[in-house]
Amino acid sequence: MKEKPDATLAALAEPQPAPKPKGAARIRTYFLTGLVVAGPVAITIWITLWLIGLIDGWVKPLIPLAYNPDSYLPVAVPGFGVLAAFLGLTILGFLTANLVGRTVVQSGEQVLNRMPIVRSLYKGVKQIFETVFKQDGTSFRRVGLIEWPGPGMWSLCFITEPARGALAEGLPGPEHLCLFVPCTPNPTTGYLVMMEASKVTEIDVSTDDAFKLIMSMGIIQPNAAPPATPPMIAPNLPGGEKPEIAAPAAG
Repeated sequence: MKEKPDATLAALAEPQPAPKPKGAARIRTYFLTGLVVAGPVAITIWITLWLIGLIDGWVKPLIPLAYNPDSYLPVAVPGFGVLAAFLGLTILGFLTANLVGRTVVQSGEQVLNRMPIVRSLYKGVKQIFETVFKQDGTSFRRVGLIEWPGPGMWSLCFITEPARGALAEGLPGPEHLCLFVPCTPNPTTGYLVMMEASKVTEIDVSTDDAFKLIMSMGIIQPNAAPPATPPMIAPNLPGGEKPEIAAPAAG
């Protein structure tokens, strides 16, 4: 069998540039590029406007007509309800931070605690808000991995709180953690799992990055390098031979 010259092998081994798209393929490429750029912006604007309209619809009817610009302006002012809600909640927090405000809140809680059904609902909702929004807490700020729902399968989880009280006493073995395992792509639903602390692997991933990973179904991964370019497949030589191509050096 004739040996091919080294120059021929070297030429075949060199990666060839990808052909430029032509005609309809070029138009399709431009369209998809524009979609990737405009899509996230349009969806973000749409969600923002929807939330502003939702809050305005709740808050504006509660504002007196003398202070509501919609009552004397020819056009509606979007976002005024959001501003009013922000100012109202800030003032409420300021008032309840002093002795007089706390006394008023405690008096209101005593009234609610005398109502059988409302009492349970109020206590549950209040505890959730205090746990999620407390400034010195770590709830939903720690992300971990657990081998769940079966051996060899791993799931992302949020470490909420250690098991305490009667819950900790009823669980066998060492310390347990309460975990929230979210569903994909809607992380507002999921499973409450109590697992031994030794079986939970905490990872250095922020809550925001974890939510991005869940909502993108694994496409957007935290601190991930871009995928490597696949190796060029060289054509077969006559006689079934293939040129040897060195593997690309690791970056």
